[in-house]
Parts: sequence; structure tokens; C-alpha cells
Amino acid sequence: MIIRETCVAIWDALHAAVMAQPHKEQWKEIADVFQQSCQFLNCAGAIDGKHIRIKKPVRSGSQYYKYKKYFSFVLFAMCDANYSFRYIDVGSYGSRSDSAVFAHSDFGKMLQNKALDLPEHTALPGTTLPAMPFVFVGDEAFALGENLMRPYSSRGLSLARRVFNYRLTRACRVVECAFGILANKWRFLHTPIHLKLETAISAVKAACVLHNFVRARDGYNFEDFLTHSLHSHRPSVVRGHRQGAAVREQFTAYFMSSHGALPWQLEAI
Repeated sequence: MIIRETCVAIWDALHAAVMAQPHKEQWKEIADVFQQSCQFLNCAGAIDGKHIRIKKPVRSGSQYYKYKKYFSFVLFAMCDANYSFRYIDVGSYGSRSDSAVFAHSDFGKMLQNKALDLPEHTALPGTTLPAMPFVFVGDEAFALGENLMRPYSSRGLSLARRVFNYRLTRACRVVECAFGILANKWRFLHTPIHLKLETAISAVKAACVLHNFVRARDGYNFEDFLTHSLHSHRPSVVRGHRQGAAVREQFTAYFMSSHGALPWQLEAI
């Protein structure tokens, strides 16, 4: 009871202060840091989902059973380039795919309904047209959309598409590092959590806001090569739509242009 009440109190006290939804100017600030640190432009955040291992919840059947033969719930997160969580969704069934968790989350619904207060479309540096939307980046588990970029399929990639995947991966790694920092700071995430489901969810939420609280006060300079024991989802086959494909092609062309190319990108792929 003490653990549960303490974790709930931490979340209630810190959530609004350290994990409030960004407004338009803050989205621009987030994108500026992504551009400086990851060289991915108009990027408002990186998204991913991780499994939190737990003991089998009472009367849960197979809902929390993961294909890797353990029970878990999902921590879905969107983070900025300073490795701070800007949105989390905690507690979805471990049997669900990343795309399903994202689609049913408040964040996914707000993105779909254009309710995130993202900045207006902006032309990329050195260009005038077309104006590009602000996007979130994720791995192949997510569906391509106008505001959500995922990598190209690995089969038969052209040079330009390989470069895009490399640039996208650099930005996506941010959320992987954030999970690594979280798990290495709050060590209970390295092993299955032996608490009731509701208390385990509250503990993870408390750890996430404490992560942001500590990050803001300790500073953002550190080595990001961190490992963690949070498990990724098995990629699922999801389909995007034409508008998202057009935006991805525009990014791909820009990353190969004189204005958007990186000096080392061809050696890195």
C-alpha cells in the first residue's frame, strides 16, 4: 500500500511539471535539438514501445502473455532529443503490437485528429517548396503517415533510401537511449516486477516522471551508449498511406541534396 500510494503521489505531483504536453513553440524547440544532435529536420519526437516484465496478473488469461514466453505490459513513450519523455502510455496488454498500442493511446488519437498543436508546415533549409510537416520517427512497427516516419523495407533499397533509413535510425535511437537511462537509473526495471498490476503500472509511471525530473536537474550531457533489459515488441506488418509516402520521399530527396546531405552518410550506410 505504501509503494502504491507513494508512486501515485509522485506521478500526481510531477506529471504536469515535467511531462506536460508541448505547445507550438516548444515543438519547434524540440525539433531544433533533433536537427542539431541527430540531423533529422522537422522532427518533433521519437516513439517506441517496450515490455515491462511482470508476474502473471490474476485472471488475465493470455492478454499479458508475450510471445517470448513471459508476462508483460507495454510502456509506450515519445521522447525528445534530450532523452526526456514527453508522453507515456503505460499498461497496455503485452500481447498487443506497437502499432495497436499507439493507435489506441491518447497521443495516437491526438496525432490522428491534428490535436497536438504542431507548428505549421515549414520548408527545409535551403529550399522554398514544398513546405514539410513536423513528424515523429519510429521503427518498422509503426504505420507510415503524414506526421509519422518509419524506415523503408530493407529489400532492394536504392542508395537514397538506404541514406534515409540511416538518418531515421539516428533519430530513432534517441528513444532507445532514453529507455536505457531509465532502466539503469531505476534498477527494478531490470527484473520482473513482483507487484500487483495496478501498483506495477504506478511504479513505472513514477519512474518516468522522476527520470524527467532528474534529467532536467542533472543536465543533458552524458554518454548515450546504454543497454537495458526492456524488451522491444516483435515488429508487425502495418501499412501506411500515400500522403505519408510522399512526405518520406521528400525527406529522402532532401537528404541526398547539396543542402541536406551529411559528409559522412555514404560511408555510414
